[in-house]
Amino acid sequence: MDRVRFGIIGAGNMGTTHAAYLRRGDVARCSLTAVCDVNTERLKAHKDLKVFTDSRALIRSGEVDAVLIATPHYDHTPIGVDALEQGVHVLVEKPISVHKADCERLTAAHAARPELKFGAMFQMRTYPIFKKLKQLIANGEIGELQRMNWIATAWFRSEAYYASGGWRATWQGEGGGVLLNQCPHNLDLFQWLCGLPSEVTSFCSFGKHHRIETEDEVTAFLRYPNGATGAFITSTGESPGTDRLEIVGDRGTIILEAGLGELSCDAEQIRLLRNEIGTREFSAKTQSQFGKPDAWECRVSAPGTTRAHADITQNFVDAILDDTALIAPAEEGVKSVEMANAMLLSAWTGSPVSLPLDGAAYARALQERIHSSTFVKETLTDTGVADLSDSFH
Repeated sequence: MDRVRFGIIGAGNMGTTHAAYLRRGDVARCSLTAVCDVNTERLKAHKDLKVFTDSRALIRSGEVDAVLIATPHYDHTPIGVDALEQGVHVLVEKPISVHKADCERLTAAHAARPELKFGAMFQMRTYPIFKKLKQLIANGEIGELQRMNWIATAWFRSEAYYASGGWRATWQGEGGGVLLNQCPHNLDLFQWLCGLPSEVTSFCSFGKHHRIETEDEVTAFLRYPNGATGAFITSTGESPGTDRLEIVGDRGTIILEAGLGELSCDAEQIRLLRNEIGTREFSAKTQSQFGKPDAWECRVSAPGTTRAHADITQNFVDAILDDTALIAPAEEGVKSVEMANAMLLSAWTGSPVSLPLDGAAYARALQERIHSSTFVKETLTDTGVADLSDSFH
């Protein structure tokens, strides 16, 4: 094979975004050959390609070598498993699944076909500013991590947003709210930079700011294996909101104050506060009761560019054709889902949740909420906005 034939499954907002850059030829050595959606109106824009209303038909058509899954969240798992079982490479939008048990179904299907490539659309990993943060931490610039906080409340959403589809912000349709929809990138980056916590205690508000049944405000406290602590705070009910990431180590502190949509490759947006010696060493050796280590501050730039989604897709194509290492293997996508699940489970039970999370136990807790829900979702389908609650199967 010297060229990858792509099929997009799900032609909504994200599917349309992916189709646009593939059609422009922004990704080398591949072509868009097929599109699938249950809404036939969306397929009219792709009448020059092979079009399908059933993902299984597209996967078995012989028209594609790989699929990019951009459907509502619950469909990621059955479609991904089906594609892998049929020998088709899979690139899946975030989150890779709604809950850890479904993630494990996907990773098991991939483990059975390890020759296939299975990637996740975590394009924020391609941003120079986050690659620089990872480099600073990995190189020990701030020493052993002690505390990590991310306030990510610049995710304001209106009632009209939630009413734009019957699946949005429902346990049955989406499987969660701000954690599953807006924050997968934050959670992926948080664990990519700092590792997974060993325990999560969270407080979630469900429908506090909107007429929805899922979480629209979260405050989570994290404990890490080395004794470090952290906090993750997010909301879709604040405006203008705040976006501040603070990572503290024994040798210094990294501060980034910029939303995921406000990052610049040229600006010196990273603040690095660096101690001359580690705080533990200083504390043990100093004779001063109130002194602290000498420190300096600088602004760190992260030169480079990113094409975001197109870069992840190019990397995926290169992995298929050249066996290039994936930037975001889908198996790593389990981690952000696990963090989100743990936050919700802690809020539901009122107790700390240890990681690794019991995926089956969480799936049962989620099913209980689905079965006991009496929430009636208001949608904008009467005004012509499509309700996406239908399955792609």
